[in-house]
Amino acid sequence: MSSYASQPISQQRESGSQRSGEQRPIASSTVSQNNEPERRQSSRSTETASSRHHRSDRRRPVIFVIYYSMYGHIERMAKEVCDGVESTGCECRLFQIAETLPAEVLAKMHAKEKNSQIPIIKAEQLPEADGIIFGIPTRFGSTPTQVRALFDQCGGHWMSDALFGKPVGVFFSTGSIGGGQETTALTCVTFFAHLGMIFVPLGYKNKRLQSNDEVHGGSAYGAGTLAGDGSRQPSELELDLAKSQGHQFAKVVKKLAR
Repeated sequence: MSSYASQPISQQRESGSQRSGEQRPIASSTVSQNNEPERRQSSRSTETASSRHHRSDRRRPVIFVIYYSMYGHIERMAKEVCDGVESTGCECRLFQIAETLPAEVLAKMHAKEKNSQIPIIKAEQLPEADGIIFGIPTRFGSTPTQVRALFDQCGGHWMSDALFGKPVGVFFSTGSIGGGQETTALTCVTFFAHLGMIFVPLGYKNKRLQSNDEVHGGSAYGAGTLAGDGSRQPSELELDLAKSQGHQFAKVVKKLAR
């Protein structure tokens, strides 16, 4: 009996085909082509899983809310700004600016005791943020000495471009409507421009800013409150504007941080 006859049927067919000159490589190529869609689908699934893993590992943008508050108005606004920031999924870190006045002077000014639970910001920490919002009470229509002292410590950041391209915003408080609601913000823009920061205003996204039903602070430059003689606290409308500013600002930071 021949060796061919002793082989299994499948091997006989294969041997017969080879003897008849059938091009087996072509059949193999056909099978490969038929499996191509499956391989592509598998590749897409792997890429999709990798992409999801990459997105899940992506760091949340970090936003610093940094304020100076002598009577508590800006501190109250700052907490609403933080709520707005966190509503977008960004990480918010709250800081206060160091006091420069001696205790005896603050006592004569009836200043509120500082919140010891909120850390003091250091100039060298600023580059750690993806975006920064400053809360500033006005001083003769401009920024007070305490805030200027922090700004003046940023010479190294100016030289190294450490803050270049970072979004920045401002919210504020004044004693009255004409007490510097807009000039306080405008006097900060020169500092932001020199460091190459991107000023993000409040704008009029929240239409309550245009309300004339009640006296309130705030402008297109940022959320604001009216302190009066110190006894008036931020109104519900002013707090809503502060929260809106935090929310809208954080959305800009998230887009730039992609």
